[in-house]
Amino acid sequence: MQTFILGLALLAAAQPELTAEQILDRHVEARGGQARIASVRTLVFSEGTYREGTYVDGTAFMAFMRPYYRVVGDPESLEVGITEGYDGSAWEFYRDPGIVLRTVGHAAGAARRGTYIDWRLGEFRSHGSKIERGADDLVGGRAAYRLIVTTRDGFARDYFIDKENFLLLADRYHAPVHAFGESVSTEGRFGDWREVAGLLIPFRIYEVDLATGRELNSMTLGRIEVNRDLPAHWFSPPPVPKTRLLTLLDHLYSQRADPVAVLWSYADFREVYPEVDTRKGVEEIGYHMLKMGDHSGAIALLEANSRDYPQSASSAYGLGEAYETAGKTASAAAEYQRALRIDPSHARSAKALERLKK
Repeated sequence: MQTFILGLALLAAAQPELTAEQILDRHVEARGGQARIASVRTLVFSEGTYREGTYVDGTAFMAFMRPYYRVVGDPESLEVGITEGYDGSAWEFYRDPGIVLRTVGHAAGAARRGTYIDWRLGEFRSHGSKIERGADDLVGGRAAYRLIVTTRDGFARDYFIDKENFLLLADRYHAPVHAFGESVSTEGRFGDWREVAGLLIPFRIYEVDLATGRELNSMTLGRIEVNRDLPAHWFSPPPVPKTRLLTLLDHLYSQRADPVAVLWSYADFREVYPEVDTRKGVEEIGYHMLKMGDHSGAIALLEANSRDYPQSASSAYGLGEAYETAGKTASAAAEYQRALRIDPSHARSAKALERLKK
C-alpha cells in the first residue's frame, strides 16, 4: 500500500505544473469554449431570488450587453425601488424619492468591474488585467488552483478553480461592504452549474464573511437567456421629473465634496421653500455622500437636517451613521441613543448600538 501511495505521489510530482494561462484556458474550455463565450451578445438573469440578511427580494434581475453595459433590477418594473447600472459610468436610481446618482470610489469600482458579459474569468485577458498563479487551496473540501487577477484599476481578486472539472468554486477579495465602512474579507461561492446555449453557468451564487462564516448575501437564478434583443435604454437611468426637491437633492449631491456649498444650498432652499419636507430626501443624499467618502459634507448636511427635524428618529440615526463612518463613535452612540428616546422601537438604532459595543 505504501508503495502504491508513493507511486501516486511520484506520478503527481512528475506532472508538469500548470501555468496561470493554462489553467485559464482549461476553465474557458470547461465553460463551453472561447468561441461560445464570444458569441454571446446579451445575457439576462431573471426570475431569481436575492437574499441579504433578513431582506429577501424574489425578483432578482440582471442584464448584460456588449461592450460593457449592465443593469441590476428590472428596468421595466415600477415595483423595483432601486436600480443600478453601468452605461460608461456607474449610476444608481432610487424610485423614492426619485433620484439618480452617478457614483465614484468603491461603489463605482464594484459596478464597473462587474460589467463584462462573462463577468468571471472568460474575458479578463481582453480587458487589461494581470493574471498570476497563487498558492493552491481547498474550497469546501475540494482541491483548487488559485488565480490572482488584478484589474487595471489595481483591484485584486483571488479565483479558485476546481482541479478536477476546472469550473469556478469561489472567489475572494478584500473590500468595504456596501461601498463604505470597515473592509471585510469575503468569499463568493458558486454552484448548481447548468448548460445554457452551450455554456455552463452557475445558478447559485452566495457570499460569506471568511472571518465568521456568516452568509452576507445570496442569489438563486430562475431563468437565464442568451442573445435576447435588449433596448439600449435599459442600461441608463430612467428620466425623472425635476421637482424643486429633486433639484435640491441633485445640487447637494453634486457639491458633496464642498461642505460650505452644501450647507449654503440647503439653507437657501429651506428659507425660500419652508413648506417642502426635505427630511427623507436629505437623509438619502447624506447616506450616499458617505458612500462616496465625503464625510465632512455628509456630517454637515445631516447635522442641519437633524436640527430642522429634531423629533425624527431617522434623522438622528442618519447623523449617527455619519459620525460612525467618520470614526466618531461617541457622537454616533449619542445619536443612536437619541433616536431610541424619540422612538424606542427604532430597530436600526438599537442594532447600531449593539455593533458599537463589540
